[in-house]
Amino acid sequence: MTKHIIWDWNGTLFHDIDAVVGATNEVFKPYKLPMLTADGFRAVYTRPIWVAYERMLGRPLNEGEWELLDDGFHEHYYRLADVCGLAVGAELLLSGWAGSQSLCSMAPHTHLVPKVDSFGITRHFTRVDGLRGATGGEKAVHMTAHIAAIGVDPSEILVIGDSVDDGLAARHVGAKAVLYTGGMTTRAELEGTGLPVVDTLAEALDHA
Repeated sequence: MTKHIIWDWNGTLFHDIDAVVGATNEVFKPYKLPMLTADGFRAVYTRPIWVAYERMLGRPLNEGEWELLDDGFHEHYYRLADVCGLAVGAELLLSGWAGSQSLCSMAPHTHLVPKVDSFGITRHFTRVDGLRGATGGEKAVHMTAHIAAIGVDPSEILVIGDSVDDGLAARHVGAKAVLYTGGMTTRAELEGTGLPVVDTLAEALDHA
């Protein structure tokens, strides 16, 4: 039985795919690559992010190149994300869930907290965790720390996210997971995990 939901933020509750694609295109302009569409971005997206960048470039990143790309991405992303909103029905679903819920994101914590608060939804979460260190890695270790902090048995937790990494992190801690197609990963990749895949957040809650 699910007593607690851990939500992902980017691409799940926060519908920011246009900002992610736009910022990626901006930061790769000097490389003269073709402009990505949302589907084109989903085709190369993976965690850790620097692997996605290497896919785009067709080569390993040079020393110091990841840091420059990551800094540039976030500069453009924060500007573009200002016009992005919550996913369809997100606020209603958060209000309607009878159990507890929290937010575990790979976004920088100092940016995540005020962004979540700007939508007036912070009250729905027992805890909000973004990254307090370097960005771009995998979620499993971050999820482990989040679950330790909320003190909920992983067997009673459902993770709702939009990436393979969310599913792997849930498995790492022993939680259930359902993956949502509205974010940054193709349906085929999500289905490749063997986890349930849904097209709406309302469907995701059916798995709780």
